[in-house]
Amino acid sequence: MSVLQLVGVTKTFGSGRTKVEALKNTDFHAESGELIAIIGPSGSGKSTFLTIIGGLLSPSEGDVIINGQNLSALNEKQRSRIRLKEIGFILQASNLVPFLSVADQLRLLNKVKKGNMVQAELEQLYEDLGIGDLRTKYPSDLSGGERQRVAIAKALFSNPSVILADEPTASLDSDRAYEVMELLKSETKNKNTTTIVVTHDIRLTGYCDKVYNMTDGVLTLQEEH
Repeated sequence: MSVLQLVGVTKTFGSGRTKVEALKNTDFHAESGELIAIIGPSGSGKSTFLTIIGGLLSPSEGDVIINGQNLSALNEKQRSRIRLKEIGFILQASNLVPFLSVADQLRLLNKVKKGNMVQAELEQLYEDLGIGDLRTKYPSDLSGGERQRVAIAKALFSNPSVILADEPTASLDSDRAYEVMELLKSETKNKNTTTIVVTHDIRLTGYCDKVYNMTDGVLTLQEEH
């Protein structure tokens, strides 16, 4: 069974003359261990697609199913529980709590969710991302690239079954961007996670198993590696 399925999903904003079809009729599935890229220009519907998968936005029509659970049939409290348990978000706005140090960001996750990385895995993650010396720093002390790497650590730390990454390398230089994609690929394969990366950087697609193109709300499979 697919970890993630979209069945007949659409998303429309506004009505009448102001109606915008951000996502047209979309069927999609992803399996464990797959790293998938969604590419396309700004305004093509990529972020709408990602936020619908993550249960942050409800579709106008259709079903979003994660590990057999239909998000469309759940109330907001139930969807929040699924998000916490199943999904790791890597967002452009790095999603860090401003008054918590890097280490405390992860300690907070330990308080609200079970099944996170053990300490040895966390230490390795710090090392892999080059943020071990940042753990006492606060988000305001970090550069954009450092905040992004901490946000990636936060998403991976919770051992989610689905990782959703919106332009995860946007604020990173090329070398660091490739390192991050290598890390996402190894986490995806080693932990049998499903990772979906939305990006406009086609250099990153070589790390992915499948590449989809999003144009004007239409999702098309471009290639499989």
